[in-house]
Amino acid sequence: MIISKIKCKEKNLGGFTVRRFLPSETIKMVGPWIFFDHLGPAYFRPGEGINVRPHPHIGLCTVTYLFDGEIEHKDSLGTNQTIKPGDVNLMVAGNGIVHSERENPDFKNSHHIQHGLQLWLALPEDKEDIDPEFHHYNKSVIPSVDSDGINIKLIIGKAFGTESPVKTFSETIFIEANLSKGNKLTIPITEEIAIYVLEGSIEIIGERYHKHDMVVIKSYNDLSLNSLLDSKLIVLGGDNIGERFISWNFVSSSKEKIENSKHKWKNRDFPVIIDDAEEFIPLPEL
Repeated sequence: MIISKIKCKEKNLGGFTVRRFLPSETIKMVGPWIFFDHLGPAYFRPGEGINVRPHPHIGLCTVTYLFDGEIEHKDSLGTNQTIKPGDVNLMVAGNGIVHSERENPDFKNSHHIQHGLQLWLALPEDKEDIDPEFHHYNKSVIPSVDSDGINIKLIIGKAFGTESPVKTFSETIFIEANLSKGNKLTIPITEEIAIYVLEGSIEIIGERYHKHDMVVIKSYNDLSLNSLLDSKLIVLGGDNIGERFISWNFVSSSKEKIENSKHKWKNRDFPVIIDDAEEFIPLPEL
């Protein structure tokens, strides 16, 4: 068994800060997961909020999951979707997509909170160049399992005798687990898994992990954790799909594809968002 703890980097995204765990200096991926940002809770006054201008992606799926707030997603497929707490937005970038993440004016013009996760799944090599897709899943279709003080929301994958309807491209697990103090949670078996403590405190094989700790476990079986306090956890992982390169918003098994995508974005050769085409995030100096 291999157990590693990831140290996060705090990133200022213009008016709010996120904790970034993946990719880290020591661990680049956990199963197919290559990017993990925990946003907030961020408290905004009227007129302030999230305003992420159009930007491109290739070779990945973005997964947005909120605990509080709401985000308006638009993309170059013509999607205009508001995501609310408990919903799942799955945007499949494939060979290239552009999207923006902003706030509805009515929501923005009030005191509000934004709190959630922004995650990326790397696509398997034979799926990296598929056409882009967008899928939205209302919270009502996400399976929930309750047992003896434990509530589990199976956001993606198969575990605990149930299966999520969210589309997958490789073996993938994404769970929100809420445990009362003293509960024990059996960790689903998969090739690689990460446990992130959103709230509370847990113990795994004699080691304690606290709020905003992430632990990655590989080569394990019959493993469980104990909740030392009332705790909210994110459990995610899956099969190792091989090495990926990541540069800015681009993920690929090919450095050449990434460089080509940079050139395309610099020359404004990606598709546009029809009703959000005036602004864009320039290619940074990498």
